[in-house]
Amino acid sequence: MSRVLLILLLAVALLSPPAPNKGAPRVAGSLLVTAHPLALDSDDPRRDRIGPFRFLGGWQLTSTHPDFGGISSLLVQPDGQFLALSDSGTLFGFSLNGRGGRQFVAPLPTTAAEKDLPSWTWDSEAHVVDPATGQHWVSFELIQRICRYAPGFARIESCMSWPAVKRWPDTGAGEAMVRLNDGRFLLFSEYGYGKDGGNDVLLFQQDPAEPKSVPPLRLSYRPPVGYRPTDAVVLDDTHLLVLNRRVTLHEGFTAVIALVTLPPLRAGAELVAQDLARFAPPVLSDNFEALALSTENGRRILWMASDDNHEFFQRSLLLKLEIPKSLTQ
Repeated sequence: MSRVLLILLLAVALLSPPAPNKGAPRVAGSLLVTAHPLALDSDDPRRDRIGPFRFLGGWQLTSTHPDFGGISSLLVQPDGQFLALSDSGTLFGFSLNGRGGRQFVAPLPTTAAEKDLPSWTWDSEAHVVDPATGQHWVSFELIQRICRYAPGFARIESCMSWPAVKRWPDTGAGEAMVRLNDGRFLLFSEYGYGKDGGNDVLLFQQDPAEPKSVPPLRLSYRPPVGYRPTDAVVLDDTHLLVLNRRVTLHEGFTAVIALVTLPPLRAGAELVAQDLARFAPPVLSDNFEALALSTENGRRILWMASDDNHEFFQRSLLLKLEIPKSLTQ
């Protein structure tokens, strides 16, 4: 009986139309986020290791603001503030200790012609920033578009819908995106597949939001068996960490963090996942969709957040993991 209930709940989360609040007008304002501490492993509260990572903390995030939740991408500011994007084009600024910048919620800027579209159409799934210029790039899944924003998300500067992206299913298009150290971009599809069965990846050698940029090259990503990519971060010139998600009747939502050693990036190149850590019960698990990096006292920190889909049976989780220095050596 419990499995039948799980089937129904997962169907609500993944297949049903957007919840009513996801289409309601979004208004900029203040935000208060409460963080409730959680153990990594409900069977072993003292456990502090998962794969090569050291667990530094875990929290369930809650807020009385109706727009909070649905976290699909995450960035960490130098002052410790988090910038999170929801899957309905809403930007959140918050921190765990109540400090580190203004706490706010605000809709992403839109074009005048599209300002009346329901918020759920702005299904923002991936987000990167250029620290040198402060410009932001966002990948939208349903409308299959990449947009570049001015510093502080002051306005839209440019948007582009590439034919290679339009070929992907609109509910499984640009799910993860990274900006490599040399300025190129990788965009991962969740449900777009290549001839070899891997997930489609596009390599943009120029700005992916500029219509005059050269068309992207097509690559492939080999995720862990049964999983699909939901986010990624750049570790160094030749390594990525990729977050992968799966949902099954037996375990519900589970996730795998994988290491990718980049091959020479040219058309047809294959990115192969090396499993590092698996998040499944009794370990904290949910619909994990977001990764972010920060540095604390010389330590590299990996942050991981989940998308609660604004459903009562899911949670907005935030995990803090220390990356070992030996990971890419």
